[in-house]
Order: sequence, then structure tokens, then C-alpha cells
Amino acid sequence: MAAMKRLCTGFSPSWRDKNAQKPGSSGAKKTSCYNVESLLDISAKIVAENIPFQTVEQRNDRIPEPVQNRIVFWSFPRNEKDICMYSSFANCGKDGIEHQKLPFHQGVRLLENGAVDNVLQIGFHLSGTVKEPTNPLYSSELDTTYQVSISFDRCKITSVKCGCGNKNIFWCQHVVALSLYRIRKAEQVQLRVPISETLLQMSREQLQKFAQYLISEHHTDVLPTAQKIADEILCAKSEINLLPGKNSNVLPTPQAGASVDDDNSWHLDEEQVREQVRSYLSQGGYLNVSNQLTFMFAKVREMLRARDSNGARMLTLITEQFLADPRLLVWKSQGQPMPDKCRQLWDELGALWVCVVLNPNSVMQEKEHWQQMLEHWSLSNVCPLEDADIRNTDLALSQLGLSHNGPFSSKPRTIFQRAIEACRLSWQDAHLKMILREDSVYHNDKSSCDMYDPHGLPLWNEHFPTACARVDALRSHGYIKESLRLAVAIVRTLKRQQCINQEMYSYQREDLPSTSRGYQPKTPPTNNIEGWVGHALDPVGVLYDTLTEASINEDDPPQPDPLSSRLFAGDNPTCLPPRYHHVAIPGSRDRNESYLTLALEGALMCLGQQRQMPAGLYAQEKACKQEERLLAKLQAIELDATLALVVMRKQAMLLLEGGSNSGLGIGIHPESYPMHTFAKFLFNSLLPFDQDLAYKVGLRAMRLPVLEDTEDIDDGINNIGSAMLSRFPRWFILGHIEAQQCELACTLLSAAKGDNIRLRTVLDVAQSHIHSSSQLFKLAQDVFKIATPVDAPKHMSALNAAFKLGHQVMKMTLMTMNWRRREMVRWLVTCATEVGMQALISIMQNWYQLFQPIEATGMVATTIMSPATMIQLNLNYCQQEELAKYARNLALQCATKDPQNCALCALTLCEKDPNAFDTAYQIVIDAAAHIMNSSQLFTIARYMEHRGYPHRGYKLALLAMKNLKLAYNQDTHPAINDIHWACALSHSLGKNELSNIIPLLTDNVHCATVLSDILRRCTMSAPGLASADSKRRAMKLLSFDKDPLRKLMDATIHAYIATTHSKLTHISPRHYGDFIDFLSKARETFLLAHDGHIQFAQLIENMKLVYKGKKKLMYLIKERFGL
Repeated sequence: MAAMKRLCTGFSPSWRDKNAQKPGSSGAKKTSCYNVESLLDISAKIVAENIPFQTVEQRNDRIPEPVQNRIVFWSFPRNEKDICMYSSFANCGKDGIEHQKLPFHQGVRLLENGAVDNVLQIGFHLSGTVKEPTNPLYSSELDTTYQVSISFDRCKITSVKCGCGNKNIFWCQHVVALSLYRIRKAEQVQLRVPISETLLQMSREQLQKFAQYLISEHHTDVLPTAQKIADEILCAKSEINLLPGKNSNVLPTPQAGASVDDDNSWHLDEEQVREQVRSYLSQGGYLNVSNQLTFMFAKVREMLRARDSNGARMLTLITEQFLADPRLLVWKSQGQPMPDKCRQLWDELGALWVCVVLNPNSVMQEKEHWQQMLEHWSLSNVCPLEDADIRNTDLALSQLGLSHNGPFSSKPRTIFQRAIEACRLSWQDAHLKMILREDSVYHNDKSSCDMYDPHGLPLWNEHFPTACARVDALRSHGYIKESLRLAVAIVRTLKRQQCINQEMYSYQREDLPSTSRGYQPKTPPTNNIEGWVGHALDPVGVLYDTLTEASINEDDPPQPDPLSSRLFAGDNPTCLPPRYHHVAIPGSRDRNESYLTLALEGALMCLGQQRQMPAGLYAQEKACKQEERLLAKLQAIELDATLALVVMRKQAMLLLEGGSNSGLGIGIHPESYPMHTFAKFLFNSLLPFDQDLAYKVGLRAMRLPVLEDTEDIDDGINNIGSAMLSRFPRWFILGHIEAQQCELACTLLSAAKGDNIRLRTVLDVAQSHIHSSSQLFKLAQDVFKIATPVDAPKHMSALNAAFKLGHQVMKMTLMTMNWRRREMVRWLVTCATEVGMQALISIMQNWYQLFQPIEATGMVATTIMSPATMIQLNLNYCQQEELAKYARNLALQCATKDPQNCALCALTLCEKDPNAFDTAYQIVIDAAAHIMNSSQLFTIARYMEHRGYPHRGYKLALLAMKNLKLAYNQDTHPAINDIHWACALSHSLGKNELSNIIPLLTDNVHCATVLSDILRRCTMSAPGLASADSKRRAMKLLSFDKDPLRKLMDATIHAYIATTHSKLTHISPRHYGDFIDFLSKARETFLLAHDGHIQFAQLIENMKLVYKGKKKLMYLIKERFGL
């Protein structure tokens, strides 16, 4: 149990006074200088903390009462942090208001308000009363007093009890208040030795009185128990009588402390821990629930750091409830993926178990116990996998007929697999012990050994994530110096390996013939299958946090524990970023080396590692988030000359020359994780110090190999490249990666806007490497905004770059479906307008490469010729005419290619040029017969009439009528208005025109109501009112009995007859009323003819003969018409 013990130093009766002052105050110094403890107190402290009181009694026949008193006195916890740990959350981002609601702070307020009273310590038992003030809103109620009792042993509170009935994993505020009273006012607490010692001093008569008065005082509670014990004592063979009565050490005495065999640990209500976790899990994946569980994990880390055995105990309880979550079985049976919030919680659970089993002070029995427990959990059928998406990826590839022979084809790992493997690790390696024991010690005689660098400094050549897990375990268990020493050795090992890789790559290049040194293998081998960024244990974050914590300014307020919330995004956003300074590594001879420089170097090497894209969606998203979180921490560092010129410049150059081992090297695997986000950080950091190097990094990182150099291979079925099939199905975050690529390109273009040569270089690289039209369009928009600031002159070079990008976007989306295409077209016109007149002429001359015909006429040419554009460009008349000429040429070309959609726009654009207008009109005439439909022709015909060309409109209306068919029952056809307009136009032009359109009307329109309406309208006024010679001619109304209306009258009557018979074929009684109304309208039309009444009567007689079975209908007809 030695690993579970914790030394509590610096305690004295004046502890609170000392710690209440600032460290630099004179009062604190005087108190610490003149407070000399007695030898009795010093010895009693050690005994009280480390030795069970039973052992003390067994080794000494008689312990002097003053010695007993001091041992009992010092057995109570002496540090308020211990009380705080069991009554509040860990320091992981909770804001001040929430903190004040926690039991610890409420208990402090109760103590400061004098709510604690009647405090009595009997042996190892503390009791007292705490008065809870009533709510001010209910002033009529009395204050509530709670009875509190606490048992303790070896500076740990082993059990608590309070009358408030609190049900929480935290101790209630009343327990806190009583505990803090005992710590702060220890000398004011009435102290009594254990009751057993008092009983030994009593006579028979006094013992009898004691028993009788105790029973009388609590007769309702203890009388049955007292009678039972009395009966057992009177029985000679009872178990009680088998114990020696004079030896108080073996008799039960609650106040006398724990026995040797008792577990010495802090009080933790296991049932409440289970209940809380069960309750949180049952509430689903809400953010607040995830935060609560995150705080519980942080509490486990806090306990581990305090070397409290309850850390592993509490984690075991949490794990059991996680595995008992009923949702696991549902998700598995339904094949449903686990929500990301739950996966994050499971990730932290697995990482915590690695920390627990890597405890340097754990004994073999504990490790074996943990290993058996973890293996048992791993065999559970609901135990989650470390990356469950791997199976889905393999399934998708197998359905495509592809085998996944990549790095992820091994058996999936459970969430506890890394902890199980960590159980087999040992801390007994002599070299490792030396690293943990010593700071920078130079072993010059061993510089040629693999375990030391050329300077003789020790290295630790272990699997990087495993080595960082050791650092995390050391840091988590409170071994700060040791974790720092190991972290320093790990970074030095990374630097040494980087140099070795650099030398190997240089050697390989030198061995190639001079003509082949630019050659790279088509598919270079992946150097790191398991990436360090995005790893389940977050080794890079562990290493960085450990080293930077040693570099935080001491004057800054304490930061939230990064180890407790590393895998979560719940850090308090209101916390100010820490300020770092260089702290020299003890014993190091390198003046430029500090914990901060090593932290930065380690982070840069890991971020620049060439690593394969993880297999599953969750793993890929986690890699992105870890990278972004680490880069955000790096951006918080204020770069000085050492960090920027020595560290970052050196690392950038090494990464560029690192070959296939570096993500920024020349030969990388097509499925390597892209470096866009990392390169953007490097570029911004290096730009003020070394522009050439910054641009080299940025331009090198612009590539996206997974989308480049893809050679399609005919698979014999769908002619789809197998390389594409094997890549894209598992690149789930490709959209996010392309967005990062676009941001990097925008950063480079923005920085290069004042340098034309760099700008052209960056533009060429961006155009060749960005393959997404949406991202390229976003880049063009961003560069356009940069080039056209609101309160500054335009940057023409950047504006031209945006225009070129827009050109490429138009070409990429010309033959594809893109929902943003209209926006892209409008934007390009806007950009060209900003560039100037020549840009507008350029897009109109080359419209067929950029636009569809309808886009070129409807959006491009129309916008260019708008008054707003002319005013914006401030053009003179000649320039306006030149633009108009190009616009008309574009319109005619588009109308020729797509007359259906472009003819009307072409006519509109050519209005001011008679020749161009006639050409556009002729294009419409030529296309009317076979290409254009009646609706399009009617629209253009109306336009012609509106523009003052009624005869041309009439000609187009005739062509439209030829293409139109209207059946008898289409009385709501959308073309009816156009038909009425065409007939009205013909009537207004003259009798001849009307005579020409009526045959087309009677041949193609068979709807009786439409024909009837046209017939009536033609007789309302004389024809030819709109003709040029209408004033010189006598105007007469047309007669129904003469042509051209005679033919229309006959067609209308025949249409009514045909429609009547059609309606009667399937008529039902509920439609009789509508049918009678229809006949009434038909009769009105029949009567317009000279023999119409005869024809209508014949129709009725024919109906009676044919449909004589419809007696009710015939009766209604007779009643209405009298026939």
C-alpha cells in the first residue's frame, strides 16, 4: 500500500494563517521561521500518517496519554486540498459562478459564517453540528441544524455521515464545514482519547452507571441491542465471552482507529458514483451530460496526481457502468455508429486506464489484477473498438471487389487494448531509471552508443506513443520532475532520428545518377502507418503539455489542467492564454535549449510527420481536431529570435529536405495526410523572418496527392479506375481537407499581393493543385475581397489573380451540374467589371469556353450592357459602342446555337442595331419550324408587337399556331391567352390577316369554349383598326354568315357537338347541373348562326335518341330548353 500513501508536509496549527498570506509577504516568512515544532509533534505526525493505531497499541503495553493525544490529534487530514478534492470538481474549466455552487465553497461560507458548533473529537471520530441558514425568500422558516460525524485514520477521512441525507459523489457542505473547522481551528476542538481508554479507568460501579445512563438516554434506539448483548454475555459459550475481556485491543471500539487489516483510503460512496454515471448515461449524448462525465474523468486524474488509491477505484466503477450502458447493445444490434460524444468519453476512459496501469509505484499484484479485469472487459460483446469505422471501411471495399491490404487490415483493437499492453511494460530498465533520476548529464564515453546522442546525452528509443504514455503516467501520478526528464529525452530522440533520416535520404539521392535525382518512385512506401497526431493516446499533446507547463510564467494565474481535458473541447474559452518564458534545462550546455524550445521542436516534428490517413470517419475527424488544437496552442506562443530563427527555421528546412519521412518532403505516399493546416501555421510564423523559406513551405504543402497523378485503370466493367475506388470511399473528410487547402492558398496569395513574381507562382500552384470547383471559387472570392478593400486602392495584381481563378472555375463547371453556377457567373462578371473594359471584352469574345449560351446572353451580356455597369466603368460613347458591338456578336452567336433560350435576349440586345436585329429575327424564323415550341414563339411574337413590329409578331404567331394542338377538354390550357392574343392581333391588322389565321385556328384548336370566345370577340369591332390605312377605309363589322367568320362559326358548332357527346359518354348524375349549364352556353353560340336554332334542336333530338336511358337528364333538358 506504499504506493497509495501521500506525504502531507508543512502543516502546523498556524497553517491557515501562513497560507492566507501571499508567498512574498513578511508575515509568512516570520511565521515559518519561528514556528519550531516539538520532537513529540514531529514523531506523532509521522506515526499518525503511516502507522495504524492498532499496531502502535500492540507494540507498546502502555502508551502515555500525552503521546496518544498527539497521535490522535495529527491523524486528521491537514490539507484543505484533500477536502476540496472530495467536494468539488477538478480544475478543468468550470467558471466562477458554477464553482461557488459546489459543496466545498458552500462549506467554506458556512464555516466563515459561524455555522459549525459542538465540535468534539473522540479518538478517531469527529462530530459536530452545522446550522444551515434558511433561504431569505422564506424568512418565516427556522434555520436547520444537521448532525455530522466523521471517522478518519492515518490522515484520511474514511467515512462520513450527515443528517442532510446528501446523495452525491461529493461530500456535502456540512461535512466540508466540519472538516475545515478541524483543520483551521484544530486547537479549539475538544479532544478526547478513545472511549475504550476511559472504560479501562472506570470501576465496576462506574461501568454499571455508564451502561444504565446510556440505555436511559437512548432507550428507544439501543434497548433491543443492549438486551441482545447482555444475553450473549450471560451465555458462557457465546462468541463475546471467547474474547479476553481485559484486552481492549481486540474489542470493538469505533473511536480507536482502524485495524491493521483495514483498507486505508478516503471515503468514496461507490453506490453514488455508480448512480451518477448511470444517470448521466441514461440522459443521452447532451453536451451538459458529456461535460459532467468529463469532470468525473478529471476528478480521477486529480486523484491519480494526488496518488490516491480511489483514482483507480473510481475509474473501475465508471467503467463498469459504461459497459452496462444498454445503448451499446442497441447500437451493435442495429449496426448504428456510436455518437461522437460517447466515443470521446470512451477514448478518455481508455487513456485513463493506460495512466493507471503505468503507475510507477504499482506492485505486480495490482498490475495482474488490472490486466485480468481489462481483459475480461475486452471480451465483452459490447466492448467498443478503438476505431469501429475500420470494419465499415473494409466492408465497403469488399463490396467493390477490392481487398484492403493496407495498414488497417489487422484485427480491430478494443478500447482497452492499449491499457492491456501497458500492463506488460516495466519501469525496471536501468537506462530508463537513469533518465528519470538525472537531469542533463553528459556521458561522453557513450556518445557512439544508440542509447545516447553524439553529445553523450541519454535517449529513449521506445515506440513514440508508448514513451509518451509513460510521460503521461508520470505526470498524472505527480512525478513532475521525472516526467519532464523523460519528455526531454524523447524530444532529443526524435531530433536524433530526424538527423539520421535526413542523412539516409541525402545518401540515397547521391547514389542516384545525375539524370535520375529528380525521379521519385510512383508509389513510395508509407513511412508511418500509425500517425502520432490523431493517436488514441494523443502522445504529441502529452509531450507538448508536459514541457510547456514547466515554461509558464509563475506570475500567471493557474491554468486548467490540460491532462484532464486533453481529448475534449470543453476548455473554458474565457481563460487567458498562458504566457511562456524560456526555462533552461538543468545541466544542458546548449544555451538555445529550453523546455519551451523542445516543446516547439517536438510538436513541429510530429505535425510534419508523414502519416497515412486513418481508416474511419471518427479517426479522421479526431486527427483533424487534434492537429487544430495543437496548432492553436502553438499560436499562443510569442515567437522570439530563438524560437523563430533557431527552432522553426531549422525544423522547416529539415522537413523540406526530409524525403519520404516528412509530410513536406519530396517523395510522399499518395494517401499521406495533407500538411495544409500545419503549413499555414509555418508560413505565417516564418514570413516575418524568412520569406523565401516561408513560401517554399507553403508552395510545397499545396499539393493533395490523393487527387493528383491518378491513373485510371479500366476494370472491364464500369471503366472506373480502381485507384479512385480504393481511395475516395475512406477519405471521409476530403471536403474539410480541400477547405484547408483553399485557406492555405488564400494566405499565400494575400501575402504575395505586392510581389507580382511570387503572386504568379502561387497562382500557378493553386490552379494546378486545387481540384474542387467550389473551393477554387471560394478562393477566387477571398482573393477578390483582398484585392478590393473598402477604404484603400485596388490591388490590380491580386484582382487579376482572382479573375484568372474565376476563369478556371467557369471552365471546370461548364459541363457539370453545380447549384452555385449562377452565382459563379454573376461573380465573374462583377470581377471582370472591377478589372476593366478589356476583361469584359475578353469574356464576351471567349464566352463559349466559359458559359452556356443562355448564361452568356441572359446574365453576362445583359449585365455588361446595363446602365449601372456603364456608370461604374465611366465609359465614353465610343467605348460603350465597342462593348455593345461585342455584346451583339455574342447574342447572335448564342441565338444561333440555342435559339429556344437565347433568341429573346438576342433581340433585346440588338434593338439599337437594325441589321443585327434583323439577323436575330431571321434566326427565330429559321428555328421556328423544328426547334422552337409554340410558347417560345408566342413570347417573341408579343415582344415584337410591344416593340412596334406587329406584322413580324403576326408572322411569328402564325408559326406558333402551326405548332399548337388544343383538344376539346383543354379549356384551362396555358396557351389559351396566347391564342386570344394572336387572334386579336390578326383582327386588328385586317380581314386578310384574320382570314389567314382562322384555318390554323380551326384545324388545331378543338376546344368549343375557346372558339366561342374568339368568335364573339371578332364581331365586337371592325377588323383592321391597327392597319396603316384604317382611316381611309370604311370600317364594317364582320358577319357570322360570311367568310372568314362563317368557317369559324361552323368549327365552333361542330366542337360543341363533339364535346357534348364526349361529356355524355361518362356523365354521372352529380354532373347533370354542370352539363345543363354547358348546353346553355352552347345554345347561345348556336343561335348566332342563321340556322343555329335548327342545329341545336337536332342536337337535342339526337341526344334523346342515343341517350334515352338517362331519363332524368332528358327531363332536365326538356325543362330547361322546352325541346
